[in-house]
Amino acid sequence: MQDKITKLFKAIADPTRRDIFHALVLAASALSITQISNQFDMTRQGVTKHIKTLEEAGLVYIKAQGRERFCNANPKELKEVNKWLKFYEQFWDDKLGQLGEYLDSNA
Repeated sequence: MQDKITKLFKAIADPTRRDIFHALVLAASALSITQISNQFDMTRQGVTKHIKTLEEAGLVYIKAQGRERFCNANPKELKEVNKWLKFYEQFWDDKLGQLGEYLDSNA
């Protein structure tokens, strides 16, 4: 089973999935899969596969209403990616600080 961060990175690695997610965030309301599909030059089935990957990562949730399925963005899940990146940001800040100190002391 993939861990949460792996699922998130898999979901946002594809430009089409990022575009779908972005469209949902901008809509600020639920969009039907048909409405989403109409924004992309691909089949509804192709869009549905991308949405499934986003849903598995927790970035999208789907609610059925009658025969139609509506998607909402869940951008809060991106906090996990942010936390992961912050660790490396701090790591490199520390390393560059150490390099600066070394260069200053050996100048």
